[in-house]
Amino acid sequence: MYLGIDIGTSGVKILLLDQSHKLVGSASAPLMVTRPEISWSEQDPDDWVSAIIQAMDELYQRYPKQLASVCGIGLSGQMHGAVLIGVDDKPLRPCILWNDGRSEQQCTQLSQIADFKGITGNLVMPGFTAPKLRWVEQNEPEVFSKIHKVLLPKDYVRLWLTGTYGTDLSDASGTLWLNVAQRDWSDTLLTATHLSRQHMPALFEGNAITGQLRPELAKRWHMSSAIVAGGGGDNAASACGMGVIAPGNGFISLGTSGVVFAPTTTAQPNTQSAVHSFCHAFPDMWHTMGVTLCAADSLSWLANVTNTSVTTMVNTLPSIIERASDVQFLPYLSGERTPHNDANARGAFVGLHRATSSEDLVQAVMEGVAFALTDCLSAITKVNAQQDTQLATELNSAFVVGGGSSSSQWLDIIAAAMNIDLLVPEQGDYGAALGAARLAICAVTGEHISSICLQPKVSKVIHPKPNLVEQYQRSYEKFSTIYPSLYSQRVS
Repeated sequence: MYLGIDIGTSGVKILLLDQSHKLVGSASAPLMVTRPEISWSEQDPDDWVSAIIQAMDELYQRYPKQLASVCGIGLSGQMHGAVLIGVDDKPLRPCILWNDGRSEQQCTQLSQIADFKGITGNLVMPGFTAPKLRWVEQNEPEVFSKIHKVLLPKDYVRLWLTGTYGTDLSDASGTLWLNVAQRDWSDTLLTATHLSRQHMPALFEGNAITGQLRPELAKRWHMSSAIVAGGGGDNAASACGMGVIAPGNGFISLGTSGVVFAPTTTAQPNTQSAVHSFCHAFPDMWHTMGVTLCAADSLSWLANVTNTSVTTMVNTLPSIIERASDVQFLPYLSGERTPHNDANARGAFVGLHRATSSEDLVQAVMEGVAFALTDCLSAITKVNAQQDTQLATELNSAFVVGGGSSSSQWLDIIAAAMNIDLLVPEQGDYGAALGAARLAICAVTGEHISSICLQPKVSKVIHPKPNLVEQYQRSYEKFSTIYPSLYSQRVS
């Protein structure tokens, strides 16, 4: 038996797989985000531990015999979070999360003192870990002076599970301390932030063994002494869950944030368009990724301000979208990454008039997110002028997952806006927790990733509707002019 544990932003999820890799059961527990100031986003790392205990206790109550035979545990989690721990392995402050934008000034500083862009293949962005440490050094020097280790969210959980300091290369890619092409920490970049390798966890591939489950935890759930695999950052782990492990495949995630993900056989940076170039969660593979920070979260925001629910809002739309909305929406409620790299970008409705209805606003939000994903797709397939090479295999189709993918209207909008086929998996969970469990299977059995991380069966294909494609091409052209007219270009 195998466990996959995913530490998300809004909750922890655990999947239990049997010896034939079939889903036996799952459990989850919610998490809360605190926002002490505008653009700040934090969580207490020990809340992740409490949530895992809650979910594991639930699994034990339902599947005690199955848990007893667990031999491997895989971890996935939200990336970029700065978990700072002291010599007692206790957090020194709340974790600064991936969608925290406080460190924009520190990004400018880091770009001037070391070649982060050239060494990592990624722009220095506020969401990444290194600028957060610079902010802590300048604003909380007493905390910075006590740092023993800098961990990522899933790796704090690993420490609790095993007592070992470790991370996998896909998650480490989002710190801005990793030489992504060489798959190793960069001493130059660590020194630039007044840190060293001694502050960093050991590096592992996602399918490697990083430690053993602590005896006291094994005893709590009557488990054997299971190994804990390296696992992966949430998107790389999700790719393993969907079998997106080779060029020509890809997926689109409609979660809190939105992601367009494509595997590559080499590190292929495109900093001109704020693309992420990261290691994949297993050896000798990399991936490119475009990220928009507020995807399904944009609908959640609209539901909150209109005092309704997302389900109620979506149900006001016609079952089939026949025309583009007259209203445009910028989904930059938390700033934006690809392609703008602008923590100060903000959301906006444009084109409101007296006849604008609440339904128009709902559709505009969906279209704005679809256009942001179109920006991401364009960025990861764009030719890098410096290298004059194609960055990623052009995607004509992609799997689509995440909470937002349950809306047929939204899928029609995205397929037409991006002008690609969307592959909807058969009912099941193909997310990060599944990918983490699959990496644990590889770690235990030694089997190659390609024999474990298989693609799901497709329940339906959403083809772009020609009449919508034409309309959305025109709408997208308008959308592309709004950001430059409101904000200065931030990508650098």
